[in-house]
Amino acid sequence: MRIKNFAVATLLLAVMTVYIPAGAQAPSQARTQTVTYKSGSETVTGYLALSDGSGRHPAMVVIHEWWGLNNWVEEQAQRLAAQGYVALAVDLYRGKSTADPEVAHELMRGLPQDRAIRDLDAAFQYLSSRQDVNPNRIGSIGWCMGGGLSLQLAVHEPKLAACVVNYGPLPTDSADIARIHAPVLGNFGADDRGITAGDIKAFYQAMTSAGKKVDVKIYDGAGHGFENPNNKTGYRQAAAQDAWSRITSFLQATLQ
Repeated sequence: MRIKNFAVATLLLAVMTVYIPAGAQAPSQARTQTVTYKSGSETVTGYLALSDGSGRHPAMVVIHEWWGLNNWVEEQAQRLAAQGYVALAVDLYRGKSTADPEVAHELMRGLPQDRAIRDLDAAFQYLSSRQDVNPNRIGSIGWCMGGGLSLQLAVHEPKLAACVVNYGPLPTDSADIARIHAPVLGNFGADDRGITAGDIKAFYQAMTSAGKKVDVKIYDGAGHGFENPNNKTGYRQAAAQDAWSRITSFLQATLQ
């Protein structure tokens, strides 16, 4: 584990800096399309970024922040597709997104946890059914609210092969930890009071005590949302680049 500088943060998660959705930084011209799939009796929409080449590819369930499925999250799906993954960004808010933190807070509060998990597991099943996906090589990644849900997918989907959490809420219940089979990579900011150093340490200890594979890094001088350049005051370029490098290496080791 790489845990450094358990600093006390000054900002609460509920009042973090607004991220303004932007589409000007797409990293590639990945083939993309809107897809729908069933989640129970409901129909869910997703943004699918396709990898080049024939045959079966590893895949990723991409989970948005509390802002909803906006352009930045779509860009992350494109980045993953450029690295050889079929990436499905799930629309948990059913078409709603915002740049207003008050609205985002209400959207997050209004999202039933059981429905979100059901939608994400349905996304996993959808990817598993595709002819261009290797069903044994599907992972998940999320940021903020989506980071916590990435871990919840790992709790509820035993076939998940890799899990990435970026500054998301962390489970410590022993029963939940016991159900996680996927290796977990976590990236966090030392100045994030919403997910504290104590929370991260407790999660790491619970995972290691249960014999789970976990790699956690905390970045000095970074707070919540430090990977998103639309976070005008909180973005930390060096930390974001290092976190992406860790994500790339982790997914290559677990899914490729």
